[in-house]
Amino acid sequence: MRIIAGKHRGRILAEFAGKDIRPTSDRVKESLFQILSSRLPGARVLDLFCGSGALGIECLSRGAAHVVFNDISRESLAVCKKNLAAVREEGELYALDFRACLMRVTGKFDLIFSDPPYREDYTEEILRLVAQRGLLREDGLVVAESEREERAPDGWSVSDFRSYGRTKITMLKRCEP
Repeated sequence: MRIIAGKHRGRILAEFAGKDIRPTSDRVKESLFQILSSRLPGARVLDLFCGSGALGIECLSRGAAHVVFNDISRESLAVCKKNLAAVREEGELYALDFRACLMRVTGKFDLIFSDPPYREDYTEEILRLVAQRGLLREDGLVVAESEREERAPDGWSVSDFRSYGRTKITMLKRCEP
């Protein structure tokens, strides 16, 4: 796993080994960040299921101002901290269930990454909490990675959808109900 572009381009990141770990492939990251590149300079980002921190660190490499990393796994957060130290970057780290994280964080985000284990279906609950807490900027996106195209509940619309084999990326934005 490597950083695709930006000031840390080409750096290899440590990975957390485990049977339930499914890091976003370099091919998917490269395509995703080409889509998001204009949104990253100065952005405030939340990575709800950060794992090794690869998505958030990619954002920092490309100019994001601040990234909040969250994962319920302390082992994953230890790898994320190691990766942040390796590229000499800082982030705000939480070891919380995604619900608790969404209730604790404050301010508005430009991007919120949601990449839970594929067997879990949390997108609608995440969108409900993000809307309820007002965590997304007016032009912000929730980027959901899963095995299926996510549906947009009331108050949300699909901004973009991409399929990369088993991996599906659905970008959702707030809209007028």
